[in-house]
Amino acid sequence: MTDAAAAPGPTEASAHATDATDALVATGLGHRYRRGWALRDCSFRLPRGRICALVGPNGAGKSTLLSLAAGMLAPSEGTVTVLGHQPSASRARRRVGYLGQRKPLYRQFTVEETLRVGRELNGNWDQALAERLVEEGSVPLSARIGALSGGRRTRVALALALGTRPELLLLDEPMSDLDPSARRELARIVRQQAAEHGTTVLMSSHVFAELEDTCDHLVLISHGNLRLAGETDRILNAHHHLSGNASQASLLSHPSIIACREHLGRLSAIVRLDDPVPGRWTTTRPELAELLLAYLGAPAAPPMITETSRVELGGSAHEGHGPG
Repeated sequence: MTDAAAAPGPTEASAHATDATDALVATGLGHRYRRGWALRDCSFRLPRGRICALVGPNGAGKSTLLSLAAGMLAPSEGTVTVLGHQPSASRARRRVGYLGQRKPLYRQFTVEETLRVGRELNGNWDQALAERLVEEGSVPLSARIGALSGGRRTRVALALALGTRPELLLLDEPMSDLDPSARRELARIVRQQAAEHGTTVLMSSHVFAELEDTCDHLVLISHGNLRLAGETDRILNAHHHLSGNASQASLLSHPSIIACREHLGRLSAIVRLDDPVPGRWTTTRPELAELLLAYLGAPAAPPMITETSRVELGGSAHEGHGPG
């Protein structure tokens, strides 16, 4: 596994019975640092073959969740399994790729030497794939890592992660230091590899506007708590953007209102309702970025976990509620 270290954890016998059908299962998962809880009571399943956006503001717990899944941290509470095994197990480590925010590459190495290290350390290394990803970005194999631009270093790091042919790829803010053009190109690479090899991808990001065309699955966490998890389209289709005359505001006194604002006599609201809303409203499906921002601004709104992402505990679906 790229950039991952073993961490102690529960025995593999404690894995959830359905874990083998999922890329990742978190059950009551939490981690506490000295300063306090970074993640708490997090329960969701990520089916295989999905490209999943892990989103939330800085400090929300995204990196902690990925580090737990990579086996770099041990849970303070609950469990996490990847591909049916504990993250620290050898059967998981050789099938999971992890690329951290720091993109740890030896600056004095050339690109060719970096790929050689990947080949020597990984038995299932795909040299042709790694070289193709580098060459498509016009990155010279003879160039030293320290002399590359941020975008080219990220491409090399991604080639190193994908060269292991992982079944599950964990990416922690891989595009945060890139310009929009480079982000689009790397997103294309991730989509292509997922389509060609069936790789499951869990990718953290805070660039909401660019996720809808890349990811078919979504996990939103805020202040260490799970807020949304499931198929992107299903989550979007369950919500409505209403706009109308502000005089109708009293008709929206409903617990499923996620966000509501008034401007110049017009009312705009994001709601989660199965039945039609009384009154005369213009109704549209919200944009993904709009919906995510609405949930981040409404910590009291109930979380939404779709059926494919729920974890069954003792015969009941666990929605991943956590303390506010």
